[in-house]
Amino acid sequence: MSRTASRSAALSAALAAALAASAFLSAPPARAHDTGSGTGSSTGSGAGHGHAEAEAAVIGADHARAHAERRGAAADAARYTQATRTASLDALAKSQAAANTAHAAARDGRFAEYFPSPDFGVHLAQLPTGKVLLFSFERVETDPTKETGPTDRIGRTNAGRAFLWDPAKGTGARAFKEVRPPTVLMPDSTFVPRPAPFFCAGHAFLPNGMLAVFGGNAGGKGGSGAKLSFVFDPWTETWFRNRDMSVGRWYPSVVTGADGRQTIVSGQSERGTGTPTPVVERFPAKGLPVPWRPYDIPAGLPVERFRADAPFRNDYPHLFSLRDGQIYGLGRDADQQWRFDPVAETRTGLPRRPADFRGYGSAVPLPAGLRGPDSVLVLGGDPHDPNTYRLAQGRWSTEEPRAFGRTQDDTLILPDATLLTVNGSLDTRDYGHGPFNPRADLKYRQTELRDARGHWRLGPAQRLPRGYHSNALVIPDGRVMVTGDELQQIANDPDIGDRMDGSIEIYEPAYLHQGGARPALDRVPGGELAYDAPFEVRSRTASAVRRAVLLAPTTVTHAVNTSQRHLELAVTAVRADALTLRTPPGAADAPPGYYMLFLLDGRGVPSTAQWVKLGRR
Repeated sequence: MSRTASRSAALSAALAAALAASAFLSAPPARAHDTGSGTGSSTGSGAGHGHAEAEAAVIGADHARAHAERRGAAADAARYTQATRTASLDALAKSQAAANTAHAAARDGRFAEYFPSPDFGVHLAQLPTGKVLLFSFERVETDPTKETGPTDRIGRTNAGRAFLWDPAKGTGARAFKEVRPPTVLMPDSTFVPRPAPFFCAGHAFLPNGMLAVFGGNAGGKGGSGAKLSFVFDPWTETWFRNRDMSVGRWYPSVVTGADGRQTIVSGQSERGTGTPTPVVERFPAKGLPVPWRPYDIPAGLPVERFRADAPFRNDYPHLFSLRDGQIYGLGRDADQQWRFDPVAETRTGLPRRPADFRGYGSAVPLPAGLRGPDSVLVLGGDPHDPNTYRLAQGRWSTEEPRAFGRTQDDTLILPDATLLTVNGSLDTRDYGHGPFNPRADLKYRQTELRDARGHWRLGPAQRLPRGYHSNALVIPDGRVMVTGDELQQIANDPDIGDRMDGSIEIYEPAYLHQGGARPALDRVPGGELAYDAPFEVRSRTASAVRRAVLLAPTTVTHAVNTSQRHLELAVTAVRADALTLRTPPGAADAPPGYYMLFLLDGRGVPSTAQWVKLGRR
């Protein structure tokens, strides 16, 4: 017998003895929300609690918790069977294929891949390494008729998780790597360490390519705000913790300004749901240098309070840093539209938005050629209003509507400056016929495309309806990654027992189906690029290049995407395989940091992007 087998046999014997002994012990009933020893199905009685304690005494608390979670998952699976999930996914695949026969890939693009992921993708970030960071929460249910996330939980199961997807490695399990959040002790009186519960936080990129994450869920009280502050380093694939914020924030928004510092607003406070904080904070605090180089690791740094407040009545307002250097906070309430001066630290009012309250929906800074954006298009968030609304020069106008109203949608700027809307629903998790498949209304699975003239048309349908917690981003090869909506993902999981909880869909825009070779971008400068300055790139297809564009990488959650930005670059010279380009005029046009550089030909077909860094110290 091997050492492993001997150890397993010994553990089994010890566990059996411990469980037998536990039958003679009395145990107190489990407390509401007390999940320190396992999930609901394993702690719902005194016997179950004694079983869990005996198991933990033999194999350790973490191992015992994993066993309890598997038992809970098995119980859920008995209620919502694998056959139900499989049949639902099959029905969605068939209806998607039937609907998309009307859409030619060369005109409307196509959905090309659908594959499992180990994470729900409640939060996404396209990192300058080419990998994508996904993070969310440890599931506490596999029955999609229940709340999957630990929103109200106190203790061990209120935990976060994070993974990297490397598109270069394809779509299998080996393409993903776990990058577990730091272990924390939350102020919830349980003193139970767990991976930081940073789901439903806010995030934005720092100039050195790192992702700063603020807030999260402290549990209880319908969900309450955590004071957590972290940075993810894409270069070492490591999390670092910073000093806590002064207030808890659950559902905050964050944006990076022209100076590279980040403005943090809103979020439900540590007092619980219904208590959004008016406190505005900035990271890092004044007097401390902004993390600029890849090896400038911000660890242990504090935030500081902004002099003006921002009393948003609702969470996750849209935030944008526009070409005038001001921060625009567009609240969900029509009368809460504000402009912040990051230098004077003041807040001034903007005109009331034409439409009334809007839930989670898109807002996009519109491309403005060689300069940074000076207008924002607000769309979605109201299933009864298909209109789109533009804020420009302090005034609102009503723009061309989409085909129908939707909420929980995501709208992206593509390399050719067109817009793409994916995802959406009638309500938070309602797709016209209730929250589950296969009865979801097909229209909420249809994409919409906006051309350079501002005209919308419907595009192909995605596989899953994705509403609450759905997300999307553009990856460097020009494709679009779509994920999110944990209830739909587990309701359509092809193998609920394999721990690949999520799913990812890949959309290929029409520019990838024009035939012929794509432009090539062979080499870009490796150092920092000054503003309003020439730089040279190499392309073996230089003579075919007609445009060069910068596209900022996306970091997104809950339809809030504060990082999007599209800029044209002047092409000033073409010589053999060399193109001379000119960077944007200043940091207000394009805040310092990493951007995807695409070369486009006369058909609007982009190269695969390479990364460049704007801004010198």
